[in-house]
Amino acid sequence: MKKFKLQSVLFVLFAATVLISCNKDDDSPSPPALITKNAFVTAISGPTTGKVDETITLNVVFTVDNSCGDFNKFIDVTIDKEKGLQVQAKYPSAACNKKVPEPKTTTYKFKSTAKGSYAIRFKKSETEFKTHTIVIN
Repeated sequence: MKKFKLQSVLFVLFAATVLISCNKDDDSPSPPALITKNAFVTAISGPTTGKVDETITLNVVFTVDNSCGDFNKFIDVTIDKEKGLQVQAKYPSAACNKKVPEPKTTTYKFKSTAKGSYAIRFKKSETEFKTHTIVIN
């Protein structure tokens, strides 16, 4: 009987040790979660002409909700069967102390393999695009 009690006590101590040692306390902080929202373009600048297979860089200015917002990616959108691009901004999920937003700028790279005139559209409101035309010679 003493052997059974001793084994039971040892088993309970072993189980408690295993459960306590499996604690998932990492010393490295996890990155803050991000929230994404669509942003509207206010200005586009860059070359209006180019050559075949030449990369043309456009500067795209967009508005964010607060100063913690930043560029995430471009996404495809359609307004009345007209296709274009929209800026998607990212925000940290934590509260932002900087409330006054400033316009942000990112770049969009365009490259054509054929001659022609190309209209690149960025969403500037719920119903309109801002267009930048590039002629490729």
